[in-house]
Amino acid sequence: MSKRALVRPPGPRLADGLVTHIDRTPVDLDLARGQWEGYVAALVAEGWEVVSVPPADDCPDAVFVEDTVVVYGDLAVITRPGADERKPETAGTEEVLRGLGYRIARIDAPGTLDGGDVLKHVTSGGGTVWVGLGGRTNAAGLEQLAAHLEPLGARTVGVPVTRVLHLKSAVTALPDGTVVGHPPLVDDPTVWPAFLEVPEEAGSHVVLLDGSTVLMSTSAPVTRRLLEDRGLRVVAVDISEFERLEGCVTCLSVRLRG
Repeated sequence: MSKRALVRPPGPRLADGLVTHIDRTPVDLDLARGQWEGYVAALVAEGWEVVSVPPADDCPDAVFVEDTVVVYGDLAVITRPGADERKPETAGTEEVLRGLGYRIARIDAPGTLDGGDVLKHVTSGGGTVWVGLGGRTNAAGLEQLAAHLEPLGARTVGVPVTRVLHLKSAVTALPDGTVVGHPPLVDDPTVWPAFLEVPEEAGSHVVLLDGSTVLMSTSAPVTRRLLEDRGLRVVAVDISEFERLEGCVTCLSVRLRG
């Protein structure tokens, strides 16, 4: 199975990125660029081919490329971000994915949808897609996404998000489908059949690299040990400057499998 990841380099206005649920603190742009390069290097070291979306220097949040698209099988659903400042980010992602041969669908007005609000768990019998309804994604966006994904066998479920920016700011899933989250960030953990509490906010965020390996932030060392005790191999990267902007390891790439 091929493994490709879309990424987008941070632009010169990164420090102006939106923050909603945390206080703004200074961002070191040079350090952020170095951390982004380390993140990309970690993907490459794990056998992922990295495809870069062209920079969008006028869009401070463009580095968080995950929010611009939801990929399911051979379909790329181009989002309509909930923050108006971020709507121009999607064009570059669409161009790259079209060039890679993906079928293209879109979220249209009045729908809004950020990719960070979409958590997928795909199995041989189909898949479940949880969509966070909160500040950036609305019911119309969820309904449109469900209509796009239903022909591909996906069941779409809306869940409340009020304590964090995006659903995947609160929860992500391990390779076996267990959802991990830090309880103070999660509106309703009973939504998921299997939920694992983790002791650190950054421990809520993992990227699946293969069936037994996850990528996570160095900001969650206790959760790292917990996951290793469960038999997972953990690759840890420092993304502290992006965490100052409510970013996490999932936001910085779109993982493509085919």
